[in-house]
Amino acid sequence: MSKIKNIVEKIRHSYYNIIKVMAFILTLVIVVLMMPRNVKFKYEYQKMRPWPHESLYAPFNFPIYKSDDEVRKEKEEALKNIEPIFIYDALGTETSREKLLQDFDAQWNDSLGDRNYYENMTLSIYDHIENVGIVAKNIWTTNFKGDEVVVVVRNKVQTKCHYEDLNTMATASAYIQSQIGSISDYNTMQLINNLLHSSLRTNVMFSENMTKQAEKNAVDNIMLTFGMVQKDELIIMEGEMVTEDKYQIISSLQREYADITAKNFFSRNYMLYGQLLLVGMMFVALYLILRMLRPDVFEHLRYINLILLLMLLTIVPSFLLVKFAPSMIYIMPVAIMAMLLMTFFDARIAMIVQIVTLIIISLAVPNPFQYFFVQLLVSFVAIFSMTKRMRRSSYFGTSLAVFAIYVIVYFGMMLIFDGGFDSFNWRFIAIFAGDAFLTMLALPLAFLFERIFGFVTDLSLLELSNTNSPLLRKLASEAPGTFQHVMQVADLCEEVIYNIGGNALLVRTGAMYHDIGKTRNPFYFIENQNGKYNPHDDVSYTESAQIIISHVIDGIEICREYHIPEQIIDFVRTHHGTRRTEYFYQMELRENPDGVDERDFCYHGPVPFSKETAVLMMCDAVEAASRSMKDKTEESLSKLVDNIIDGQMKANQFDNTNITFHDINITKKVLKKKLMSIYHVRIAYPD
Repeated sequence: MSKIKNIVEKIRHSYYNIIKVMAFILTLVIVVLMMPRNVKFKYEYQKMRPWPHESLYAPFNFPIYKSDDEVRKEKEEALKNIEPIFIYDALGTETSREKLLQDFDAQWNDSLGDRNYYENMTLSIYDHIENVGIVAKNIWTTNFKGDEVVVVVRNKVQTKCHYEDLNTMATASAYIQSQIGSISDYNTMQLINNLLHSSLRTNVMFSENMTKQAEKNAVDNIMLTFGMVQKDELIIMEGEMVTEDKYQIISSLQREYADITAKNFFSRNYMLYGQLLLVGMMFVALYLILRMLRPDVFEHLRYINLILLLMLLTIVPSFLLVKFAPSMIYIMPVAIMAMLLMTFFDARIAMIVQIVTLIIISLAVPNPFQYFFVQLLVSFVAIFSMTKRMRRSSYFGTSLAVFAIYVIVYFGMMLIFDGGFDSFNWRFIAIFAGDAFLTMLALPLAFLFERIFGFVTDLSLLELSNTNSPLLRKLASEAPGTFQHVMQVADLCEEVIYNIGGNALLVRTGAMYHDIGKTRNPFYFIENQNGKYNPHDDVSYTESAQIIISHVIDGIEICREYHIPEQIIDFVRTHHGTRRTEYFYQMELRENPDGVDERDFCYHGPVPFSKETAVLMMCDAVEAASRSMKDKTEESLSKLVDNIIDGQMKANQFDNTNITFHDINITKKVLKKKLMSIYHVRIAYPD
């Protein structure tokens, strides 16, 4: 029982790490399930390059397949010889002839002339027109040319003729007029004309189904192979040039090998196990790299989830393209993942994750080395282009850089493998342009992921640090003294972070919002008082301390009301840590030396937990204290900085941060130099 309890305790204390492992396992399962089960040929080879492997012998009998271009040309030639097929409606023609006779009998008047003569004339004209056929006009026949040969199927017998030989209603009407023009009696001529026009009907109809079936039969009859290779026959020797013919034979072996293996159930299972093993190793490597080399990223579950999600959104669509449209694999904008990783992390994370992702995709794509080489170059360009991502236009500039590198690499590949530009194809340029266009989706996706995962990008920080933003305008109008204070602190923080390393834009933005809670009671803070009246004179020291302490809680509430990100609220929450409101505590202690509860005079914390929040605590205290100094000299300012920061260290305010003693010493030097510059203090030179 105790063992089970110990196991439960271990799980309870390690559940966060267990969730991270489960996230990696879930991603691995999705990737392997979506991975194509096409067999990878174990030999890498390229046309007009030496064969880099040992001599290759045929492992079994297999046919030599024609190239795709040869098959395509034969299909085009076969389709050229297929004439459009029309069907002659014999039954409808005979029915109309019988109706013509009935109408003639019903409308004929003996006064019109010789009945038998005109009846035979009418039938003769009708038979001549309908036997040739009257073609039915529709959307399919509009593109037929007059001299085009067509096939007419009549009573299951096919006959060929030119399309212009078939009658139309217009040519039929003209023929009628030419034949009855010799009739002298107008009434007789008019009757025969009306009878013929009312009886004529289109009886030759284009058959789309029969034409397509004929085209299908012609294509199906094309031979896809043109020879055989016998088992144990030498295909190519080591170091021999892969000529066009050799390339076709090796490609045929690769195709036949894939077909045979795909039909083998056990081979497919082995393939699944192999994919699971290789992809699993890549995820294990990524897990260990993040854990050992980037613990700052690994310790946050949302960082891990975002990285794995970006990998899935890149890998799964790539696998789908490999399955259904392998020739379009380069339309998948893999550089978009590098751009998003650069938006939320840094170049090291972007490179590591991008390389792992490209290796996994390369396990499934045709020509894996070429794919990996091209996409790796494109990814590096995207990462380097995003190193200074202070503007939204940088995303568009990166898209243009991606397109340019695609084109350059494409031309370079042609020079290496083809020895010229004879194989240039505009289709690839269009695919690269489409890929580059899709990379511009990085901007809206960055905004989406920022909201989903609670990240703050540099673009958002720039917007938040704009002094015309609603909340900063509120601070400037309601607490102008505090506004000047936070702007001064922001400058100090930024300068310090530039010297010790960190996110300068984040600390500047956090500093600008850290005292936003003072807008609730601005006149209780000395920087907003005009010197004539101090509202603290009307309340006890304990109440004053509580009002001062409450500006932290008020700031958190105001920031959340204005939808300020949590990373900025952290600066509001931690900028006083757990220190005392020293002035009011000391004053209360003078009046009640034995009855003071120190907790009433302490901020609620927490203490800073990052280098940036620690720097804000130091700069905020130093700037505020320097304002109250009467005699600002080099010595007094230096002593002030040392005393305040040393006091914060003794109060254990930096225990949860990753700041070092070296960083703190640099911070002191920077603050002393900046304060002397602000207050125009000259350096005391020795006598």
